[in-house]
Amino acid sequence: MGSSRDSLWSSCVSGGCGAKIESDGLSRLLAGLPRGRDARLLVGYEGADDAAVYALDGAYSLICTADFFPPMINDPRAFGRIAAANALSDVWAMGGRPLVALNLVCFPEALDKELLAEMLAGGAEKIAEAGAVLGGGHSIYDREPKYGLSVTGMVKTAKVLHNNTPEPGHRVILTKPLGVGIVMAAHRVGLAAEQAVQQAVAAMERLNRYACEAMTECRVSACTDVTGFGLLGHALEMVGDRASMVLYPDALPCIPEALDYAKEYLLTAAGQRNRNRAERTVDVGALPFAVQELLFDPQTSGGLLIALAPDEAEELVRRIHQAGDPCAAVIGEIVPRSGEAIRFSL
Repeated sequence: MGSSRDSLWSSCVSGGCGAKIESDGLSRLLAGLPRGRDARLLVGYEGADDAAVYALDGAYSLICTADFFPPMINDPRAFGRIAAANALSDVWAMGGRPLVALNLVCFPEALDKELLAEMLAGGAEKIAEAGAVLGGGHSIYDREPKYGLSVTGMVKTAKVLHNNTPEPGHRVILTKPLGVGIVMAAHRVGLAAEQAVQQAVAAMERLNRYACEAMTECRVSACTDVTGFGLLGHALEMVGDRASMVLYPDALPCIPEALDYAKEYLLTAAGQRNRNRAERTVDVGALPFAVQELLFDPQTSGGLLIALAPDEAEELVRRIHQAGDPCAAVIGEIVPRSGEAIRFSL
């Protein structure tokens, strides 16, 4: 695996959740698809939720999701762990637990297959840590390596969490630090500090299982995971046209070096796409440029964004810290809709 030709990056032009198609384009495409009429499909693609939910009976429902992308790091085993953690996350964002995972693999025929073996081994590690089982998968040759999972989970039907049902007065928690897209962009051109890369990789590999389990008994009104559309993009999906969110810029958890790299314009094309979309409805002009970029930065395997009762917020942050996510913080609050969808407390 020693030559540059055998690098995971050798044929990739993008990586991680930054490779996602922009949400506006997806919305136009999905609008033309026929709608399913099965009453047991409780959650489909209409609300841009994190996964589909299909009722089995009166008590339990299946959660179905799939996610894959090109590598954002050259280490194949770390890439496998990150891609698996990212795909599994959708189940926890819906309040459920994963049961079975299937590998989704695209791989260049000319690349060393040992790279593929390492990717799959990393994914298997995270599937096992999630308490799920690997049931098989599908693989094809492609110009770029890509890896991810199709995941089936289960949830009590009465406990399904949605991404767009926040209640005014509820506090908003983010469980992982922002800035991984910026840090990995700097890493790809050899300008990122090793400690920043290590923090970014550790955050991306971290399962959202533990934050989900910590909030099980909380009064959560909405939940999603922050991925390729950045914090602002997913916050806009959360409030929809029903509510507004006030964000506390000084409270945003981040990888410290990401702010420095943003000032040096070590950014991503996906971050610019997120900016172009969000700036149509959100005024970020009063914020420092580096903080703006944190809000737009595409996160790969990012944290959960949770809206919950205000009297439970600080206790949940404490429990999430104890579970191993030290960057979790209250970053805002939900308020009745008036004016802008997202405002900032400065």
